[in-house]
Amino acid sequence: MLQAMRQRAKDEGGFTLIELLVVILIIGILAAIAIPSFLSQKDKANDAAAKSYVRNMQTAEETYFTDNNAYAPNPAALVTIEPTLAQYPTGNAADVTATTTGAGDFVISAKSKGVNAVVYTITRVTAGTVTRTCAPVSKGGCNAAGTW
Repeated sequence: MLQAMRQRAKDEGGFTLIELLVVILIIGILAAIAIPSFLSQKDKANDAAAKSYVRNMQTAEETYFTDNNAYAPNPAALVTIEPTLAQYPTGNAADVTATTTGAGDFVISAKSKGVNAVVYTITRVTAGTVTRTCAPVSKGGCNAAGTW
């Protein structure tokens, strides 16, 4: 009995070098497919945060206008209306601007963080037309038309 077990252990030598190389090659191919899609997720999150920030600032501007019959002179005035705006510059959105260009006009923009940083802008003119633009085009969440 003991002799049979020794013979069986001797016969089972494990995996061959070629089998191990094939397994490593398959794992490498799967990693090469999966890793690039995971890396872009952080940029997508940064773009979504910047877009959300700009939309929240637009809502705060419109609320400020309803209360004061004029748009806010600076972004700090909007924080009193929408307190969550104070946390975004330290979060995923950077380089935030909000300016009034006239009695019924404003321009709000936020630049997303990351390697492929995109500037998202909402502009409202006196006639009530609101446009959403972004730059650079065809990067991150900005389409080829430069709108979002």
